Amino acid sequence: MAPRSCSVANALEVVGERWSLLALREVFLGVTRFDQIAANTGASRDVLTVRLKKLVAAGVLEKHQYSEHPPRHEYLLTDSGRALHNVMLMLKEWGDAYVTEGPLPLVWEHSCGAVLEPRVVCAACGEEATSESLTRAPELTH
Repeated sequence: MAPRSCSVANALEVVGERWSLLALREVFLGVTRFDQIAANTGASRDVLTVRLKKLVAAGVLEKHQYSEHPPRHEYLLTDSGRALHNVMLMLKEWGDAYVTEGPLPLVWEHSCGAVLEPRVVCAACGEEATSESLTRAPELTH
């Protein structure tokens, strides 16, 4: 029997590895240069190089040269990469609630002044999407 076709599995092929997600975290926080990404993530240079190349090849990041002598590059989010912002917020929210002990290392404040507690809501009605409120739609063909 073939494995279930799944967009989650497809997404994990691109971003489902610790160093890839931590590199993306850094770029979301405005850290775009290799040395700083390596320092802030703790990834070895060779592992980080492979992960960044994969994210560039997948169209999540773009590599831009900012210095010719010596050649230096920075990594910037593409539209595809920016679309991962809410995924990163939700992963952080889950980590805050179920994994991180003690004071939270990073807290976001929304423009309304409240501490951000991200939620997934239905774009049509605005209600929160929970496991209880969702049912599987009939198979769609593309």
